[in-house]
Amino acid sequence: MSRRLLPGIRYMSTNSIKRTMNDRPTPDELLTKIASYVHNTTIDSKLAFTTAKYCLLDTLGCGLASLKYSQVEKIIKPIVPQLGKIENGCQVPGTNYKMDPINGAFVIGTTIRWLDFNDCWLASEWGHPSDNLGGILAVIDFINRSNMGSTKPFLIKDLLEAMIKAHEIQGIIALDNSFNGVGLDHVILVKLATTAVVSKLIGLNEEQTVTALSHAFVDGHPLRTYRHSPNTNSRKSWAAGDATSRAVKLAYLVKDAQIGCIPSVLTTPRWGLYDTLFNGKPFKFNQRQQFQSYVMENILFKISFPAEFHAQTAVEASIEAHKKLNELGKNFNDIKKIRIRTQDAAMNIIDKNGPLYNYADRDHCIQYMVAVPLIHGRLTADDYTDEIAIKNNDIDNLRSKMYCVRDDQFTKDYYDPQKRSIANALLIELNDGTILDEIVVEYPIGHKFRREEGIPLLMSKFENHIKERFGDSEQAQRILQLSSENNFEDMPVHKYIDEYIMK
Repeated sequence: MSRRLLPGIRYMSTNSIKRTMNDRPTPDELLTKIASYVHNTTIDSKLAFTTAKYCLLDTLGCGLASLKYSQVEKIIKPIVPQLGKIENGCQVPGTNYKMDPINGAFVIGTTIRWLDFNDCWLASEWGHPSDNLGGILAVIDFINRSNMGSTKPFLIKDLLEAMIKAHEIQGIIALDNSFNGVGLDHVILVKLATTAVVSKLIGLNEEQTVTALSHAFVDGHPLRTYRHSPNTNSRKSWAAGDATSRAVKLAYLVKDAQIGCIPSVLTTPRWGLYDTLFNGKPFKFNQRQQFQSYVMENILFKISFPAEFHAQTAVEASIEAHKKLNELGKNFNDIKKIRIRTQDAAMNIIDKNGPLYNYADRDHCIQYMVAVPLIHGRLTADDYTDEIAIKNNDIDNLRSKMYCVRDDQFTKDYYDPQKRSIANALLIELNDGTILDEIVVEYPIGHKFRREEGIPLLMSKFENHIKERFGDSEQAQRILQLSSENNFEDMPVHKYIDEYIMK
């Protein structure tokens, strides 16, 4: 039977019609790989657990230290007061807030990152894996308090293992994949890592964890705008809290609402993350293909200075230069010029001239972080405040005498997985023409190569933060005692956190 053809209409053969098949693909390999690691890998590295303990204590201490700043108090204050008094809610260390795990993750994550004074991971993508503790601690503490007596509580050892795995996920992906290279902020990896470990903590199975991870990747991701000149501001100090809070919400959405998986969130043509944000290029995993405990074992600690990590060695060099000037009977007023020889990453992030507008601007300026120790022989969190910066013209005058140069060998050693140095060198010329010997510091005191030297100082830093918040009280002494006991890992998490409640 023939068709009746209408005039003016162009017909095509049904054989030439392209049909889009709605076949659901299998989940992207990276999603399943991360989920399998979280659910099936046992961490048996003693070094990783030991390092994780120091990381936990240092991170909690830095969170306490942030609470003396008024802007932190305002940011973490519940919008609705009742949200800070949730029955069986997670406790926020250093406060009397009891919160649901989503808001608790934001608050804890914000406090621990505020001073930029704890751990760091430097690779193709830099970041702070301890940021994940915001979500991990909030969830574990919430579950323990909600299930009091009905189930076995999570112990400190469980918390440490979750930290090790979160560090590993964030750090391994960061090794060869630059999110900053396409304008994205590294807290995308905080959201991803927290989502993964929290999924298991709240009882999701491996398949559900894949679903949660797919949603972590499909979210809109923060731009790095707030970390760089001319837009640097305090968002960089609560961005990780925001990310880890979002991760907790996604995990609970999978558990409670059974939201569906987005299996090819990375690889689907046109709409996937690779095509949309990475010019069609998939993530690379050249150096380490397997998730284990490498990142925690090699994590960097900020011990002596609350300074962006690429400047840590520059600050050490500046302290040494301050001492040298004193020995010569001179001071910063005698300086004519300073050359800062540094790595490529520091040039991209913290080489900054011109006016500095706020705390966040100053703690991400290598010239500022070198100037303060040359003048005062110190660098503390208070040195970034308006009170110090605006009232002291000497800092900006000294900054104007500095310039940075990129050193190829420093950059090469920075990316070398066997070294991971963060070198800086200061060359100072005085007004009388004298040129001091260049001061070179390759590895900061928080580096793995300086662990033996650094850990006693790290514990002293922790003690100072505890006493600064709680005074020389019985409460402070109990925290310090419990933290040093041999059976620390066997303690229920909520029992330990009880000691941090502000009375």
